[in-house]
Amino acid sequence: MSSGSSKDKEKARVSRTSLILWHAHQNDAAAVRKLLQEDPSLVNATDYDNRTPLHVASLHGWIDVAKCLIEFGADVNAQDRWKNTPLADAEGSKRTNIIELLKSHGGLSYGQTGSHFETRVVPPPLPNKCDWEVDPSELDFSSAARIGKGSFGEILKAHWRGTPVAVKRILPSLSEDRMVIQDFRHEVNLLVKLRHPNIVQFLGAVTDRKPLMLITEYLRGGDLHQYLKDKGSLSPSTAINFSMDIARGMAYLHNEPNVIIHRDLKPRNVLLVNSSADHLKVGDFGLSKLITVQSSHDVYKMTGETGSYRYMAPEVFKHRRYEKKVDVYSFAMILYEMLEGEPPFASYEPYDGAKHAAEGHRPAFRAKGYVPELQDPKIFHILGLCLRDINQF
Repeated sequence: MSSGSSKDKEKARVSRTSLILWHAHQNDAAAVRKLLQEDPSLVNATDYDNRTPLHVASLHGWIDVAKCLIEFGADVNAQDRWKNTPLADAEGSKRTNIIELLKSHGGLSYGQTGSHFETRVVPPPLPNKCDWEVDPSELDFSSAARIGKGSFGEILKAHWRGTPVAVKRILPSLSEDRMVIQDFRHEVNLLVKLRHPNIVQFLGAVTDRKPLMLITEYLRGGDLHQYLKDKGSLSPSTAINFSMDIARGMAYLHNEPNVIIHRDLKPRNVLLVNSSADHLKVGDFGLSKLITVQSSHDVYKMTGETGSYRYMAPEVFKHRRYEKKVDVYSFAMILYEMLEGEPPFASYEPYDGAKHAAEGHRPAFRAKGYVPELQDPKIFHILGLCLRDINQF
C-alpha cells in the first residue's frame, strides 16, 4: 500500500510540475498563483534541464508571472543545465523589464547566455567558407509563397538558381536572439549530416548575413496533415505504404551509434514528394536531438514536453527519461490517424489528450476491417519500428 501511495504522490508531483511550467510559458499568472497557493514548493520545480518557472518567465518577458514567482520565494539565481540563471535568460532575450526586476531582487547573470559569461552576440552559427553556404542574392523571392509558419520564422517556397526550394527564414526581429541562433545552428549542423531517400534533403543555408535562412528541397505534395484533412481515412494498403516510407526514414535516424531522436514526429512534418503521394519524406529537425549511444539500453535526460502534445509520448509529457522509442509512439499515433481519418484523442484538446495518454489510455479503433492486414508479421518486420503500443489499441 505504501508503494502504491508513493507512486501516486510521484505522479501528482510530476503533473503539478508540468502544469506550473506550462502556465508560466503561457503567461497565465492567475493559474501560476493558484498552483503556488496549493503547493508553494512548486515555485522552484524543475524540468530535466533544471529550468524553473522563473527561467521560463524571464526568457519570454512575462513580468506578472515573474513577480508572482518571486513573491512566493523563487530562487532568482537558480541555474539550469547550461548554468544559466533567469537573469542570463532575460538578458539573452533582451527583456528589459524582467532584467530590472531580477536585479532588484539580487539576480546575477551567470551562464552561457548571461552577460557575466559572454557580452558579445553569438557569432554566425557555422563557418562562412562551407560549400553549402548560399549567397542570399541567388534566392528569388519575387513569386514566393508562404507554406509554413512557426514561432521563430516562416517557411517560403522560393527559387534558387531557377529551382523551386523551401526556405526557412528567421524573422529579422529574432536574428540576434541567442537562443534562436543556437537552435538554428543546431538544425543546420544536424541536416548537413543527413542523406536518405526518406529524409527531406538539405541544400544549403545563409549563416553569415541577416536574415538567417535554411534551404531544403521543395516537395510539391504538401504535408501529410493537409492530405489527411482532405482525404480522411486511408485504405490499409495506402496507410501501410505511407508508414513504410516514414519507418525507413526513422530507422535511418535511429541507426546506432549516432542516434537522432526527432522529438516532433507528426503529420505536419511528413511531406509528400508530389501530388500523386507515391513517396513520403520526414522533415523539420528543429527539435531533434543527436546522441551517441554507448549501450543499446541507454536512456537520456532531455527536455520534457518537447514537440506537439497530440503525438507526444507519455514519458516526454511526464518529464521522464526517454530515448528513441518516443518517436515510435508518435509513429503509432500517425498510423492511427491514417487508418481512422482523425487525430488520436480528437475529442480532447491537445494538452488534455497528451495527459490522457500519460495516464495510460490509448485511442480506440472504431473500424475493424483493416486489423487482419495489419497483423501480417511481414508488415511489422518491414515497418521495423516495433509498434510498442499497438496491442493496447
